[in-house]
Amino acid sequence: MAAIDLIVLGMLKKEAMGAYDIQKQVEYRNISKWVKISTPSVYKKVIQLEEKGFITSRTEREGKMPEKAVYSLTKEGEKEFERLMSEISCAPVNIFLDLNAVIVNLDGLSKKKRRGCIENIEKNVLELKKSIEENIEIKEDDKNVPAVGMAVLRQQYALVLAIEDWIGEMKNKFCD
Repeated sequence: MAAIDLIVLGMLKKEAMGAYDIQKQVEYRNISKWVKISTPSVYKKVIQLEEKGFITSRTEREGKMPEKAVYSLTKEGEKEFERLMSEISCAPVNIFLDLNAVIVNLDGLSKKKRRGCIENIEKNVLELKKSIEENIEIKEDDKNVPAVGMAVLRQQYALVLAIEDWIGEMKNKFCD
């Protein structure tokens, strides 16, 4: 998956780190909310990228901690990073929302069950909105958070606001 490759290569372009550290950055930056990326996929990806020659590893030990592999970008990895940046930025924008699988099947439910599904989606969207608002509040004045990270948070917030408005339309159309 090219997006995961790009995320891992991009993090390693900034600094060498272990797979665990990459995963922690994915969690800290909430990347898994906007790109399908899981803990196992990060570990598999660093192995694949190393096999392809895009990253290299060295073993390090800190104090009494067990040894760990620390990955860094190779020259080929730099080229792959730039290629993926160009390729993905030129690709059509797709917005996949799993909730659409529910929406396209609403007409197969009674009005009461339709309302329940839409209310479930609304509840989850409101929880996501709250989470993003809290994240923005925490990171807004943090000088360690890159501007691009804040740009993604603001993009997520704009999308959640649009979805919130759309849910109101859905309730009027399918529940009244």
